[in-house]
Parts: sequence; C-alpha cells; structure tokens
Amino acid sequence: MGVKRAVDIAAAEAQKGDSVYTLGPLIHNPKVIKNLKDMGIQTLEETGQCSQCTVIIRTHGISPVTENELRAKGCRIIDATCPKVKASQLKAEELSRAAYCVFLAGETAHAEIEGIKGYAACEENNFCEVVGSAQEALKKAKKLYSVNSDAKTALLGQTTISDDEYKVIGEKIKMFFPNLEIIQTICAATKERQNALRELLPEVDAIIIAGGKESANTRRLLTIAQESGKPAALAEDASEIPQSFFAYKTVGICAGASAPDSLIEEIEAALR
Repeated sequence: MGVKRAVDIAAAEAQKGDSVYTLGPLIHNPKVIKNLKDMGIQTLEETGQCSQCTVIIRTHGISPVTENELRAKGCRIIDATCPKVKASQLKAEELSRAAYCVFLAGETAHAEIEGIKGYAACEENNFCEVVGSAQEALKKAKKLYSVNSDAKTALLGQTTISDDEYKVIGEKIKMFFPNLEIIQTICAATKERQNALRELLPEVDAIIIAGGKESANTRRLLTIAQESGKPAALAEDASEIPQSFFAYKTVGICAGASAPDSLIEEIEAALR
C-alpha cells in the first residue's frame, strides 16, 4: 500500500510539469526508479542539492531535522512517507516526550530507522539505540541498566523486520527491563508475505524472490527461502534468473513489497 501510494503521488507531481526530486530513492526498486526518471523525477542524495524545488519524501521517511533543512532552503515538500512508517515516527516522538528510553530493532543504516531515530531524539539527551540483533539488544540493554536500572523502556521495530527476530530482540531486553513496552510496528503486508512464502516453499523445487537488492523486506524473503534449503535466488528482472532454474519442474515466485506487478509478470513469463 505504502509503495503504490508513493509512486502514485510522484507520478501526479510529474504531470504538473515542474522540476520534481526525491531525497534518496523513493522506494528500493531500480525498475520503478528508472520509470520515475523517465517521467522527469530525479533522485538527490543530500539536502545540499536541493533549493527552491519540489521534493518528495521517500516511503521510508526522513528525520524532522532533515525536513526542516529542506524547508529552510525554500523547498516545497510532498510527504510520501508510508503511513505505517509515519505511525512509527509519531510513536517514537510520543515515547521520547514521555521520557522513555527507546530501542529500535532494525538495520542501523536503513533510511526508515534513521528517520524514526530522528523523531525519537526530539528531546535533548534522550536515549535511543538501534539494535540489529538479539546479541546487540542484550549488550545495549545491559549498558543502559548499569546507568539507569529504573528506566522506562520501549521497543519499536523496522516495519519489515521478521516477527521471530523482533520477538527474540524483545526477550533479550526484557532480561534487564521486564516492563519493556513492545510496540507492534511490523507491517501486516510484510508479515503476510513471509508467511505465504513459508507455505509455498514445501510445494516447489526452487524459489525466485522478485525485487530490489537494496530492499530490506526483499532480502528477508530471500533469507527465509535460503534457510529452507531449497535453491533460491533474488532477481531484479528476468535476465537475473539463474540458468539452472529453468531445469526445475516447479518454481515458486515471491516478491518484495516494492516489486511492481510488471516485474512479477516478466519473471513468470520467462519461467513459463
């Protein structure tokens, strides 16, 4: 839903004939980014490149500081942040103002996590730590406990993190903070894709994950497929289907959240 909404917003802006930019890739899918470029929408990597122009905020969102920088440069802001991500941002801000110590489960350098962290850090000297694994969560929870054993704590997750991963991270933090508030921030669509993939795997000889290599939820689907022991590959287009896959009798297809229908159909047609 968030991906389709963002692409529709961008396409509508492009039709107005003005110069339109996105700060970072709108979504993590190279084919879609190319289509947007063909419409005249350019991707900028930093706020220093923006001035007096229309800037679309990517689905992953940005921090309040970055948004304020754009406004100070006279930019017109179009917010295409996924509503699920926006909810996480506002919850992080609410917890921060209530003096919670916030843990963010996800990838440190991921744009979504960077944006949410910006909202969690709305109050000076607030605690906000990104934990990318159960071991890291244990280590950082222990460190916080050593300086503030009575801290009010909360956990938010990247919308594309797996249920199992999120649960284990929460369990590790609870070893030091039993009253940890675990906020359900995982996107239902992400969870449904992962569950559907697990149901599909026993029925196929091999699996293709369609989507962008930079997409976190697409990479997680690939990991789930690989852990099954079945041959699995990630393909950004039909040309990336391994030649060996054409020898299998039954090949399953699963797609990341930012994979357009056209990509899925292209891969399906090539396999057929």
